[in-house]
Amino acid sequence: MTLVKPCSLEIDSSLKKWDSLENYVLQESSLKKLFTQTYPLNENIDDVLIKVCSLNDFYSTNIYSPFSVAKHIVSLNIDEKLNANDLKIVNKIAEVQMPGDKKRKFYSFASKYCSHHKPSIYPIYDSFAEKMLCYFKEKDKFHKFSKIDLKDYETYKSIIQKFIEYYGLNNYDLKQIDKYLWIKGKENFPKDYNKNRIIAHSSHLARS
Repeated sequence: MTLVKPCSLEIDSSLKKWDSLENYVLQESSLKKLFTQTYPLNENIDDVLIKVCSLNDFYSTNIYSPFSVAKHIVSLNIDEKLNANDLKIVNKIAEVQMPGDKKRKFYSFASKYCSHHKPSIYPIYDSFAEKMLCYFKEKDKFHKFSKIDLKDYETYKSIIQKFIEYYGLNNYDLKQIDKYLWIKGKENFPKDYNKNRIIAHSSHLARS
């Protein structure tokens, strides 16, 4: 498999495809209104909970206890950190103590939560972006990093910025790059949902 090198034509084509996906466009516009107009702050558990639930539902982030995540976010007092463009807050949001003394890391969710507050500052991490960045690292050597580096958010954003600079994509904002990575990642690295369902079912049986 050989992917076309990132360029303006590829970005513009991906953005056009994104705009044709009515359900995603409407989901994004509703989340934008929810995060930036209706409930822009993160001090009230009610406000945060509805944002967590909406994001979890739209993005299928598999958070089985939204209340635990919302309570965790409120405890971090993140508004001041978001206003200061603090990238460290993503990894802090990601690590949640869940019911049953289980600590879980919702890294992709945390990047999305911050991105929906400030999309120009916080790029979204997901499996498609990961695969695209790793592919072009191997193909073009645009930057040196390992897969695990992508799970540190400050490093992740620096890798995205190197990607933008290397391919001359400075005319595009982070949200547009997010959409490009998602569209092309989904096309070229599709998830095997049947396999995932089998694994999830097997895990459930093992716990039963």
